Amino acid sequence: MASEMALAAEEVHIPRSVGVLPHDWRWSSLGSVCKGVFDCPHSTPKLTETGPFVVRTQDITSGILRLDSTARVSSATYAERIKRAEPIHGDLLYSREGTYFGIAAEVPRNVQVCLGQRMVLIRPDSQAVHYRFLRYWLNSPTMSAHIHGYRDGSVAERLNLTTIRALPILLPPIPQQLAIAGVLGALDEKIALNEQITATSDSLIRDLFDSSLRQPEAESAPLFEVFDITFGAPFKSAEFNAEGIGRPLLRIRDLKTFEPKVWTTQRHDKELVVATGDTVAGMDAEFRPTFWMGEPALLNQRVLHVRSRIGGGSPFCREVLRAPLALVENYKTGTTVAHLNKSDLVTLVVDIPSKDEVASFEAATAPLHKRLVATAAENRTLAALRNTLLPQLMSGKLRVRDAEKIVEDAV
Repeated sequence: MASEMALAAEEVHIPRSVGVLPHDWRWSSLGSVCKGVFDCPHSTPKLTETGPFVVRTQDITSGILRLDSTARVSSATYAERIKRAEPIHGDLLYSREGTYFGIAAEVPRNVQVCLGQRMVLIRPDSQAVHYRFLRYWLNSPTMSAHIHGYRDGSVAERLNLTTIRALPILLPPIPQQLAIAGVLGALDEKIALNEQITATSDSLIRDLFDSSLRQPEAESAPLFEVFDITFGAPFKSAEFNAEGIGRPLLRIRDLKTFEPKVWTTQRHDKELVVATGDTVAGMDAEFRPTFWMGEPALLNQRVLHVRSRIGGGSPFCREVLRAPLALVENYKTGTTVAHLNKSDLVTLVVDIPSKDEVASFEAATAPLHKRLVATAAENRTLAALRNTLLPQLMSGKLRVRDAEKIVEDAV
């Protein structure tokens, strides 16, 4: 049973990490600065191919809602799930349970979304708090430490509505809120622009493969003759840490966020460090080859790494592996949790273009792939800067004008 972490609604528990505040800043509770905090029916919605989006906890990464991976529901299901409140722009979506615990994202403009069963809708009172400032505050390291201090180690920890409404909110005057949100938003806007560039480059790589290498007359060969496949090493979870001690570990759950959450000091005989831009794939549930866009990290078990034996680079590895891995995923659909094993890969064959075609594809896609890697590195730097500035601005220790100069130099 999920643990209910109650906090008295009339109290405001001020986080210990916050020191002396500017004289015109004050503390309040989330419920006091919002028009409402709503949940939704607890049943799991039936998904459809088209229709409004249903937001699940895994659809929010780094405080951003990713609609490209979000599931959909029918209009009837949507109507049922918005009876308490229909999400509109200016509202926040907040995860109350699970791995992505205590993270807020904005409801986008002109898009119909409803809540998954682990989500809560927060409707700020614009006279008291600006929604974008509130999102940054809820996602701040101060609040993350505060929220995770409620954890009791149970499997299905969750925040009930009483707890959420009682969360402590630090409130500068509205003009100061807007200024803080503007500084941090400039970094987010640059990150979003880089993501658009990444999406364009990535799409060109796929188009080039489909137009030049996906030929019906291509020869075929066993997968292991074309690629070197390395399986992640079984690092000991007892030696994991979240404090950044040692080297980051690439686990299967990191393939959606590209942000390792644990580090290890362990050395392993079969360890492999995955470089930014290498092709990897998860081996549970979804077998989707992808470029690793995080920092260099150790390959953990249940993730595999791919390198071509015939050239073409990472783009060739990813594109060639799409079809055969999708085939395995499709025939394993219906099992409780689908697992990809070496025995599955041994049976696969892949199409082999000519040597000249592979070389031509590599020459065309190498600059695009290089841009992807460079953009990913820049976004990590920008995100790190945002995460450094955020607690300083939120505590009043850093003046907005000083932060603006830092951001101006970065973007």
